[in-house]
Amino acid sequence: MNLKLEAVNLVRWLHFVAIATGGGAAVVALLLSGFEEGREDLRGLAATVWSKVVVWAFRLALIAGLVLLVMMIQHGQNPFRNGHYFHVKLLLVVILVGLSEMAPKALAVGKRGAALLVLLLFFAASFVVYNKALFGQAPKAGPEMPATAESAFQAR
Repeated sequence: MNLKLEAVNLVRWLHFVAIATGGGAAVVALLLSGFEEGREDLRGLAATVWSKVVVWAFRLALIAGLVLLVMMIQHGQNPFRNGHYFHVKLLLVVILVGLSEMAPKALAVGKRGAALLVLLLFFAASFVVYNKALFGQAPKAGPEMPATAESAFQAR
């Protein structure tokens, strides 16, 4: 058994965990902002959760993504050549991170527009990543079946 921990896989995992944490915490912060309207003791909780969890998770995801980009370029890959997928994703991420930085102040005064846009951009970026072929990147080929193997099911 040959197990080795590669830096690319570690950074990719960190990137995924940070994105998932940021997206999940954004949903929680928006839910909390809805509960703040009727309760004085909860005022500012959504803005605090957003500034402590969401913003830092998206910052960490951005840093990990940039490290991944540098590592890919060092290994001879160029994600900018494979259609418009990476350009669309990068544009969505830059807008998402910018709006997530502005959202805590807006949430503190009871406005949810920036936070909702961050969540929508999170969903849009996830859609783009999952459906790369729609944006010009050819899907990776799966494992090939040997020529001697049969692909049809044989009943006995």
